Amino acid sequence: MSQISSSSLLGSSSSAAASTGKNKFSELSSEEFVRIMFTELSNQDPLKPNDSNQLLEQMSNLRSIQSNIDLQTKLSDVVSQNQLSTAGALLGKTVRGITEEGELVEGVVRSVSQTRDGPVFNLPNGVRLAFKQVSEMLDSIPPGTAPTAAPTTPAAP
Repeated sequence: MSQISSSSLLGSSSSAAASTGKNKFSELSSEEFVRIMFTELSNQDPLKPNDSNQLLEQMSNLRSIQSNIDLQTKLSDVVSQNQLSTAGALLGKTVRGITEEGELVEGVVRSVSQTRDGPVFNLPNGVRLAFKQVSEMLDSIPPGTAPTAAPTTPAAP
């Protein structure tokens, strides 16, 4: 049986498909799928008929691969949004970690920026700390002040 090349359905190169976020296979409609199947069957050699089950299996495998790629993309989006939400919850909190330059920093999170590598904390004095580089979240009590206990009232006799 003649094989339908997955590269012809998925585009000319995988890097081109990855850079655009879509590929030709994801744009394939059900009608186009049926047309490809009938074209394959009508062009077969009558003396050596193709096994249509193999064609359907190949197409099913390609659809499964595309579904996995779509699922991975959606899961990545969910993880990214979860990281941003978690990072946002640390606004006003003190964090410690290592910057891209390898410097140990500590500071109060003033704002959070979303980058292609994930959330980044903006600390005082323009210091930026990637979410994935945070090593510790500290108590946000200002230095030099100790937590005070709630006043107690003497027990009645």
